[in-house]
Amino acid sequence: MKKRQNILFIMTDQQRSDTIGALGNPLIRTPVLDSLVQNGTAFTNCYTPSPVCVAARSATITGLPPHLNGCTGNNESPLRLPSIMQVLGDAGYQTHGIGKMHFNPRVDALWGFESRDISEEGARLRGGRNDFHDYLNENGYGHVLEPQGIRSEMYYIPQPSQLPAEHHHSTWVADRAIDFLQQRDGERPFFLWASFIKPHPPFESPVPWNKLYRAADMPPPHRPDGLEQMLTYWNHHQNRYKYRDKGYDEMLVRTMKAMYYACISFIDINLGRILAALGDDSENTLIVYTSDHGEMLGDYGSFGKRTMLNPAAKVPMIMRAPDCAAPGERVDLPVSLLDLFPTFVEAAGLNIEQPSPEGASLFATEAGACEREQVFSQVGEGNIGLYMAARRDLKYIYSAADDKEWLFNLRIDPAETKNWAGNSRYEKELRMMRETLIERFEGDGYGTAVQAGKWRLYEAPARPDPASDDGLLFQDAPYLPELLSALGPYYEP
Repeated sequence: MKKRQNILFIMTDQQRSDTIGALGNPLIRTPVLDSLVQNGTAFTNCYTPSPVCVAARSATITGLPPHLNGCTGNNESPLRLPSIMQVLGDAGYQTHGIGKMHFNPRVDALWGFESRDISEEGARLRGGRNDFHDYLNENGYGHVLEPQGIRSEMYYIPQPSQLPAEHHHSTWVADRAIDFLQQRDGERPFFLWASFIKPHPPFESPVPWNKLYRAADMPPPHRPDGLEQMLTYWNHHQNRYKYRDKGYDEMLVRTMKAMYYACISFIDINLGRILAALGDDSENTLIVYTSDHGEMLGDYGSFGKRTMLNPAAKVPMIMRAPDCAAPGERVDLPVSLLDLFPTFVEAAGLNIEQPSPEGASLFATEAGACEREQVFSQVGEGNIGLYMAARRDLKYIYSAADDKEWLFNLRIDPAETKNWAGNSRYEKELRMMRETLIERFEGDGYGTAVQAGKWRLYEAPARPDPASDDGLLFQDAPYLPELLSALGPYYEP
């Protein structure tokens, strides 16, 4: 019987697919990831099943797409469903999680993990468990209320970290992973999920990493002619609450990109520390590196995720298997985070029914045995549902909030600058892609999106008033007013 592989699963948060040196980015420095690419398999057309944190992770963990697992946004994960951690744990694996899991709002849920080092993003909260905050308290940084960067008005303002490199969250994730690898039960195979919060905004890195890249070296964002026609309700909604819809500042956006790249390079060096700690275990360890979704980073005049355009919908996917037959291979067949459930099951040598026929083991895709033509993605539902079907050469998007379709020919327009929906030359392709997505939902009985073979129509949701400040997001520590009040009556908010 084939020996069961250990599984090292590395996930970042909000990392675009075009941020790895060996995969074509000439500016970013990612020597560890470059080595993984050279010694493993890079899947260059990987899409998230949902371009938002909780929904993407819930789909990955359950192997079920959002419309079937019930999580289509940043609502609570479907903890009632079996997780990949439970499946592996039941098979004898030692399962451990580190860092951001985002089982919102059940931050301390195990969901099949035997143990966890818990740390979620955002401001400190009273009550509840956060092992990283406890670590900061023990090391003299209890005064830092937002240890991953200051949000609210500064959510998308590049900023230096309030922590030195040795106490930064990315270092902490690597430290805890190394601790696990050194102390684990050597009699059992392991599943270790190390989850970095970065490069999720705020874009902050410790000194001197915050000066590794400079704005003057960064190219401007991708702003094609007619970019407004590419935007959905979600783009406008996000730009407002992220304080980014009151004008375009190219140098600020280039500074964002420089700091965003610094976050990734700092993860890269910490990834190297984890891989080094594998030691002899590396000979029987499947390594998978990916992200939950991407980041617009000013492309199309937009910021954040929740869009099916490539900067947010495509993610890196690198796999290094112990018996990799063709190191350095690039696979351009569309794959999805849904493929990780069956991949991990195969690595564990298990023979179980897969949660969804949409998932396919990356081992089969790597070997050319997967015949799937397309993958899907969704964020939101009802009147704010946004849906996508992507093939190697075509991508179809429908937005219920806008009652609008987009069709991209990725073969001749990989930068997604022209919408071919409505062009008579593409009627056949548009109809095929639309019907594929509608039939999928009908087959699963998902009437929230479709009705009688067509998209279900809804009243359009309200949009932010361009002349107002409605919809701005505040993410301060809940006890900030107490701290301000302590300054004296003159400073009370």
